[in-house]
Amino acid sequence: MSRKSIDDRTVKASNHFLQPSLKRADDCSHLPASVFASLQYNLLVWYGQFGRVLPWRQSRDPYAIWVSEIMLQQTQVKTVMPYYHRWLDVFPTVQTLAIAEQQAVLKAWEGLGYYARARNLHRAAQTVMLLYNGTFPDRLVDVMQLPGIGRTTAGGILSAAFNQPLAILDGNVKRVLARLVALHVSPNRALPYLWQLSETLLDQQQPRDFNQAIMDLGATVCTPHQPLCPVCPWKEHCQAYNQGIQAKLPMSETRAPLPHKTIGVAVIWNDQRQILIDRRRQEGLLGGLWEFPGGKVEAGETIEACIQREIREELGIEIAVGDRLIVVDHAYSHIRVTLQVHHCRYVAGEPQAIECDEVRWVTLTELEQFPFPKANGQIIEALKQEAGRKDEG
Repeated sequence: MSRKSIDDRTVKASNHFLQPSLKRADDCSHLPASVFASLQYNLLVWYGQFGRVLPWRQSRDPYAIWVSEIMLQQTQVKTVMPYYHRWLDVFPTVQTLAIAEQQAVLKAWEGLGYYARARNLHRAAQTVMLLYNGTFPDRLVDVMQLPGIGRTTAGGILSAAFNQPLAILDGNVKRVLARLVALHVSPNRALPYLWQLSETLLDQQQPRDFNQAIMDLGATVCTPHQPLCPVCPWKEHCQAYNQGIQAKLPMSETRAPLPHKTIGVAVIWNDQRQILIDRRRQEGLLGGLWEFPGGKVEAGETIEACIQREIREELGIEIAVGDRLIVVDHAYSHIRVTLQVHHCRYVAGEPQAIECDEVRWVTLTELEQFPFPKANGQIIEALKQEAGRKDEG
């Protein structure tokens, strides 16, 4: 790596300029260039030695990089890795993804969460085929028009695939920059400043490596808890470290406790030993996925009464509620739920898709063919275990 040597005395003397003031929280122009040059150089040297070896970094295919960027939104690398490999086995090109049925796409994503990402990825692939003849666009304005792609994701794709000098600001980068300048407000209250700081820090000649490096720094060194400051390449210039407040930053905003709902859930059996499942409407957190029907328990309502009411309202049929199968506690990003799951017997009426997109009778073994939310996976497993016990008996 070729770069002019930097006068360390100049860097140290100018280090105090990294601390932003509230009055100038949207302006990085007052920071000396020597500081940025030192930060760039030290980070890239560190990355050359300690950067993670990840499969999408071995590719320059914008489709493969795009898939990784979407999967990595709010999800850790170790969780993404097996999904990434399986996804590219099933959908190796943007063309194969674009022509796939949504149910196949959601099944491949099953368990990864935040399913809007999969739906948007599918829609975006169709858009790339329609507007760009299957070639991923290389202009920021075009990329940001694709479903599910914002400024950080677009910058990540274009810098990694085409080495374009576009900054990023994901959760890891926000944390690194907030500590670097000892930001005294939460990152979300200083986004214009952090974006400008990220853009100014970006190495214009090596944006691909720089963006990967700063993400690695946040993921492996400048971690949320107990950051490994002694081995950090930026510790000399890091204001949080120099002030001994790195464990207190970045500042967080007070969050209200997650609301909690109890849901009555029905596993409805007919005389042919089939189970009734329904497919959720496209909108919402779990849009397009299949589920065991049910709904929220109202005040003063028993679980059994809730299940009967919900099934009548949603599917237009009558059922008899039987024994409890399982209780499942699950937390989403915005809510906690407790699923009270009961065996039910189909009594009368023709199932209708009143509040869903589709209903279907399936066997226990056929459940594996459909994409379900993670919490429903525990219900399926409980049904299998129960069936196994009956077979043994």
